[in-house]
Amino acid sequence: MTNIRTMLVALALTGATALPVSITTAPLAHAASVEELNTESNQSLQKLYSTHPVAQQLSKDAKAILVFPRIIKAGLVFGGAYGEGVLLEDGKIDKYYNSVSASWGLQAGAQSFGYAVFLMTDKAIDYLDKSNGWEIGVGPTVVVMDEGAAKNLSTSTLKDDAYAFIFDQEGLMLSVSIEGTKISRIKQ
Repeated sequence: MTNIRTMLVALALTGATALPVSITTAPLAHAASVEELNTESNQSLQKLYSTHPVAQQLSKDAKAILVFPRIIKAGLVFGGAYGEGVLLEDGKIDKYYNSVSASWGLQAGAQSFGYAVFLMTDKAIDYLDKSNGWEIGVGPTVVVMDEGAAKNLSTSTLKDDAYAFIFDQEGLMLSVSIEGTKISRIKQ
């Protein structure tokens, strides 16, 4: 939670006073409690399954699923995103993680979204456990699923280590990406 506040203060100090008021008043991605995070994660996953049936198909073959129900992203030239999530193994919440990213470039606005990463191989789970934070784009192969890729996915084409779905996008930002995101284990 302090990471988001620090980022917003830094943006304000660097001349980002033109940020919309919605950025500074947006609810933070930090869950009020472990129970709330667990509930939000399960609800988000069920909503994802109802809107992307291929995600539910993937869940049957996945070794584990990382679910981040709410990520808050804000930026004006410099930006960042933060959220907390859970790791589901055998349908049960096993561990807690945060998702942090920083960016710079042509960007302005604020957005919230969620994402789920279906870990398909032991290699992906081992990397998550043994690395000092998993940087998406480094390590096991992650395929970000869009409507076109999801339609062409079948059990015979599942060859990558992980598949990610982005869902519940709200706000005003030109794009959303999880490339360059670092996922680290946290204690709850």
